[in-house]
Amino acid sequence: MPESKSRKKKPSAPREPRATQPGPGGNPRWLVPTMLGLMLFGLAWIVLFYLSGGNQLPIPALGAWNLAVGFAFIIAGFGLTTRWR
Repeated sequence: MPESKSRKKKPSAPREPRATQPGPGGNPRWLVPTMLGLMLFGLAWIVLFYLSGGNQLPIPALGAWNLAVGFAFIIAGFGLTTRWR
């Protein structure tokens, strides 16, 4: 049987290293503690509101709006999770 002829490869020119852009550097040091802190603070705010009963702490003048304040802290914490890499 006849043998197939193999292709001869042309010598290639040496490649120059590509200039790579540095990738995203990761998380800033403040991100995770701030994110968790906001979520836990919002949770603590809501728990304090429910446990205070008729006094409606932490800020009595807000009344039921204390729930909105607590949820705002939690939502801000979740908003920071979108920056987490």
